[in-house]
Amino acid sequence: MNNGPIVKRTFTAVVKQDSGWSIGWVAEIPGVNSQGKTRSELRRNLRSALKEALEFNRADALSAAKSNYEEEPILVSSSVTSERQLALG
Repeated sequence: MNNGPIVKRTFTAVVKQDSGWSIGWVAEIPGVNSQGKTRSELRRNLRSALKEALEFNRADALSAAKSNYEEEPILVSSSVTSERQLALG
């Protein structure tokens, strides 16, 4: 099975401290969130959760298409209100 080329993308992490934990959400992908005792641990956990969500969504899309499908890149531009972005590559 060919999973296509490896593509690095940048996503926005919304991060806050709460009761001694760093907690965060990936703004562009609903349901991708995590926590960590440190900001570094949170980033690792968010990368893992995001990678899993993207792999699941891809598998789900290919399963729904079944056969005779094509894959096309789509470029989307949007403004980001914060300059704090997390490279989740």
